[in-house]
Amino acid sequence: MDKIEKGKYFEIAYKLFRVNPDGTETLVHEVTAEDPDRAIDGMTVGFVEALDENLEGLSAGDRFDFIAEPEKAFGPYSEEEIFSIPREQMTVNGKFDESMFTPGALIPLMTPDGFRIDGTVVRLTPEAVVLDLNHPLAKDRVHYVGEVITVRDPKPEELQPQEGCGCCGGSCGGGNCGEAGEGSCGCDGGCCH
Repeated sequence: MDKIEKGKYFEIAYKLFRVNPDGTETLVHEVTAEDPDRAIDGMTVGFVEALDENLEGLSAGDRFDFIAEPEKAFGPYSEEEIFSIPREQMTVNGKFDESMFTPGALIPLMTPDGFRIDGTVVRLTPEAVVLDLNHPLAKDRVHYVGEVITVRDPKPEELQPQEGCGCCGGSCGGGNCGEAGEGSCGCDGGCCH
């Protein structure tokens, strides 16, 4: 039976919980076996370190259940990840749609490497949109509970770099990536969670 190791393709289903300061947990994300997260061990960019470490050596049908500290999950919160972006850089078809930029809204963006990330609107000024690019779970302890669905050698087409949003967790932040001028999201279950 194949085990998760460098170069192996795998699929996982899981629930991701935020561990609150009082020890209670809040479900923040769920990936089902019908639409699992997919990755190639050691090759997929953006995979959470603690998840990678805890999956190593598991086979299809194995369950996992662990708590990850922020340093090995989504990192500490950083004030350096708050940016002021001029309004003219946030237009679609030459127009700025103020209704898209209410505080708390998730705005899909592309990194220079071509990966899609979400920025959370902090505030809108007459000149700029202030975005927080910290992961929503930055600084949080998290709890993963899940199961390995598949482990096998990757197919040749799975070895090709992803296009579109890259590794984004299968969500367009509640909106259509095309609204932000990126075209199709292209997400297929992602791997960043």
